[in-house]
Amino acid sequence: MATYITRASRVADLQRNFEIWQTAVEATHDFLSDEDRAAIADLVRDKFLPNAELTVAVDDSDIAHGFLAATGDHIDALFVHADSRGKGIGSMLLEDFRAERDNVTVDVNEQNPQACKFYESKGFRTTGRSSLDDAGRPYPIVNLRWKS
Repeated sequence: MATYITRASRVADLQRNFEIWQTAVEATHDFLSDEDRAAIADLVRDKFLPNAELTVAVDDSDIAHGFLAATGDHIDALFVHADSRGKGIGSMLLEDFRAERDNVTVDVNEQNPQACKFYESKGFRTTGRSSLDDAGRPYPIVNLRWKS
């Protein structure tokens, strides 16, 4: 069984991080229209990933299997490669992030019940809901908060 550690993402991880995002979205975001998925993929690949400070979970061969991006105490993104789901990678990234925090927030697509259940199982509670995502698309967002 592989062991994983976290580290700061490097430029060399960029393509793998996009693959992580892409496979995770394919596995969990079946509610997205093909057009929206393509438009979001372009933004993630060209704007978000090259500019975000990510923490990646890597295996013994230093291959990334998941990543977390945050601004302050807010999780902007947490994705695990579809082939690596169920191995505790998302939990490890989350626990490392909140280890030195008293409050953590995250926004999750309501139509992604696996993500909602994941955060709820980690002690997050719903604090709000928006009927549209931050780009005005018809994908409701649930706001969650964890307090130590």
